[in-house]
Amino acid sequence: MEFSIAQIATMLGGEVRGDASAKISMLSKIQDAKKGQVAFLSNPKYEQFIYTTQASAVIVKKDFQPKKEIETTLILVDDPYSSFTVLLEEYHKLISYQKSGIEHPSYQSDTAAVGKNIYRGAFSYIGNQVTIGDNVKIYPHVFIGDNTVIGTNTILHPNVKIYAGSRIGSNCVIHAGTVIGSDGFGFAPQGDGTYKTIPQLGNVLIEDNVTIGANTVIDCATMFGDSTIIRSGVKLDNLIQIAHNVEVGKNTVIAAQAGISGSTKVGENAMIAGQVGIAGHLVIANRTQIGAQAGISKSIKEEGQQILGYPAFDIKEYFRSYAVFKRLPELNDRLRELEKKMAEATATSANGQS
Repeated sequence: MEFSIAQIATMLGGEVRGDASAKISMLSKIQDAKKGQVAFLSNPKYEQFIYTTQASAVIVKKDFQPKKEIETTLILVDDPYSSFTVLLEEYHKLISYQKSGIEHPSYQSDTAAVGKNIYRGAFSYIGNQVTIGDNVKIYPHVFIGDNTVIGTNTILHPNVKIYAGSRIGSNCVIHAGTVIGSDGFGFAPQGDGTYKTIPQLGNVLIEDNVTIGANTVIDCATMFGDSTIIRSGVKLDNLIQIAHNVEVGKNTVIAAQAGISGSTKVGENAMIAGQVGIAGHLVIANRTQIGAQAGISKSIKEEGQQILGYPAFDIKEYFRSYAVFKRLPELNDRLRELEKKMAEATATSANGQS
């Protein structure tokens, strides 16, 4: 699909300097771009390529002043990186929403209500009393359990499994292998050393504009009527575990292999790095930033903190501490040397007195 440079500039709210009628059919990096492609220049380290690029257009900052002649057309915007991201999103939508129709074999219950322009891949399953909005894409081997609700423009990639009663909003993307609504880890220890399973009767609520990476698991809430909640705008990486009754606040991002234990509440606009472990029944304040592999064992009540380590504490204090403990072998050697000298001095003094 082709767009003119003028159309792209209008989409980005930018100004064209050069041939606005040239056609663009692809996005590319500035150093690799060819005719018919658009690139962007944000990092000054890459400015050298704008003088040699074959791209038909390059997105640059409004105040960009070239040091020599440029052949390519420029699209002047406030933020080139963000503008290029907008183009990537639009291009992704064009690719993602191309599929339509029903592949066989697949199953849809007679009691399911499905919107317009749906794609259903082969071996997909839609259960009883399911409601699905317009323009939803359901890839092969997706399972959608009974009484599930899915909003418009949501994409379910291959092998996504959605347990009964789940609620998923509009404009969500759930990547391959993710499981929504599986049982929470609830077991009651018995006197004979065994464990009795505690039924998990709640559901999962995912609001609008949420992206969930591959092979992530979000457990359902324990009690009927309760929900594990992922608020709007949340972005989850691959291989994340969200336990029962957890709530993740709006626009929070969580990187791969992080795990959040049951009933913990994570605030809005938090950033949780890879392999972070968060204990249960805690509260994590808005805008908290947690560094990779940190272990969170108590609530974080002050907003905007940066923490690291296990157990985690303020990142500035952590690095001050790190400057000390990385030198512990050296300090230990110095301490032993001082002890040896003190022992020798004591022995010399004792001999002198005798």
